[in-house]
Amino acid sequence: MRLKLIITLPIAMVLAFGAGTDLRANEPPKAADAPAAAGAAPENGGAKPVAEAAAAAPAAGAARTLADALKAEKGTLKNPFTDNPEAIAEGKKIYFNYSCNGCHGGGGGGGMCPPLTNEVWIYGSDDDTMFRLIAMGTKDLQALGYTRKRTESVKGPMPGYLEIIDTEEELWKIIAFIRTVYAGRPEKRDW
Repeated sequence: MRLKLIITLPIAMVLAFGAGTDLRANEPPKAADAPAAAGAAPENGGAKPVAEAAAAAPAAGAARTLADALKAEKGTLKNPFTDNPEAIAEGKKIYFNYSCNGCHGGGGGGGMCPPLTNEVWIYGSDDDTMFRLIAMGTKDLQALGYTRKRTESVKGPMPGYLEIIDTEEELWKIIAFIRTVYAGRPEKRDW
């Protein structure tokens, strides 16, 4: 069993914004701490289309990394856990474990970073954009050509969690939880 180190907000922000800092540099390799999944399929090596593999990964029990998921064609990533009560409950725990609440608030109401409750999403609120923003961070997302679509009264750069969040499944569950705190108009929901 591997223990995660929870870092207080000021230290986490310094580390997350530090140049090239890997918060998990002293952890053992993933293969050493991943439990063997009964009947888990081996990596597909590109045999399936990327979008199909992305949708199948959580169902098959595969633990695809964020880096692998980001190889998908822009616009093809879709959350398999949207409106799934068990995944949402897990996502809430993961949200707090990774201290997302330090910037976005415990209920997603914001703080030093934008709230997750309203319908204003600076880069867009579709699944693909949300996944890439959280995994890559603002700077790397903009480097791929993403631009601000809207403005928000509270703006702060999003650090990338590519080297912090363990698997694609964890990030999708966080996003599933984030969707539950949305308080915007139902017709603006695009996931």
